[in-house]
Amino acid sequence: MLKLLSDFAVGERGTIKTVTGEGRVRRRLFDMGVTPGAEIIMRKKAPLGDPLEITLRGYELTLRKTEAACVEAELL
Repeated sequence: MLKLLSDFAVGERGTIKTVTGEGRVRRRLFDMGVTPGAEIIMRKKAPLGDPLEITLRGYELTLRKTEAACVEAELL
């Protein structure tokens, strides 16, 4: 089942399928290692849902909800 990273619940795991977005946002996500095929785990969400903390490639990464909405992943 495909789901946007911004819609993941705490504790859910998935594999990145596509990264959308344009220009700087897309490039920034790629530079941080958010690439298709990478496995992610949703660790924490702030009380209002922004920012989000994920585990990716063995490190913790914090993303804004708008950035996470550019990442589509398949639940494991």
